Amino acid sequence: MSQKPDALFSLKEKVIIVSGGTGILGGAFVKAIAAAGAKLVIIGRNEKVGNARAAEINNSGGIAIFIATDVLVEAQLINAREKIIASFGSIDGLVNAAGGNIPEGVLPPEKDVFDLNIEGVKNAMGLNLWGTIMPVQIFGPEIAKSGNGSIVNISSVSTQRSVTRVLGYSMGKSAIDCYTKWFALEMANRYGDTIRMNSIMPGFFLTEQNRALLSHPDGTLTPRGKSIIGQTPFKRFGNPDELTGALIWLLSDASKFVTGSIIGVDGGFTINSGV
Repeated sequence: MSQKPDALFSLKEKVIIVSGGTGILGGAFVKAIAAAGAKLVIIGRNEKVGNARAAEINNSGGIAIFIATDVLVEAQLINAREKIIASFGSIDGLVNAAGGNIPEGVLPPEKDVFDLNIEGVKNAMGLNLWGTIMPVQIFGPEIAKSGNGSIVNISSVSTQRSVTRVLGYSMGKSAIDCYTKWFALEMANRYGDTIRMNSIMPGFFLTEQNRALLSHPDGTLTPRGKSIIGQTPFKRFGNPDELTGALIWLLSDASKFVTGSIIGVDGGFTINSGV
């Protein structure tokens, strides 16, 4: 007998980790995952925000813990894994939401294209790529043991259409697309259907990392922000909550036969020819 729709999308009793759970998109993710019934593990560097979000979920009847963790530091990831296993006994899913851009990785408009801040570009690329790969390496073996595990990475529309000024970020996200497909295949060859990897490809959402590029302090849009809205058929930025439907689907049994896929949530940005 097939599962009822509510049960199909439920995350009840699953232990789900969200890296970057202290960010704007991460905040929407943790609320949605908790609402779907999961036991939530928030990892990130902002202890104040992380502890507050875990407390909010617990006070609302959910189950959540925060573990201060830098996703680029292997020892901290191992420490987080041991704490999670001690608290919950298993891990069923991972959302790699840590990432974003960094100021030194952005090419200023007054700079020539041959005057890139190479270290900044490397750091932006590394944050997004290694900040995804390293948590998978540390948490992945435990997720595989669950027998029905799911890993969700975060891509970007900058992997499909060239976006000016953000080379390091774009290269990091493009590498994540390659990694998502390659790793999904390799896991399937070794673990069958017991663990899956997919990716969500967001369009443009206002976050702490891109807010200064896209909007002025008074909330009006910069020329870059206006250009993005002009290229987005829905003529607006996305709301973080609009990513959570795809996220819950990919974490739940509703997507058990889906792996290596990149799911676009972009208001039509990537299909717009501009004509």
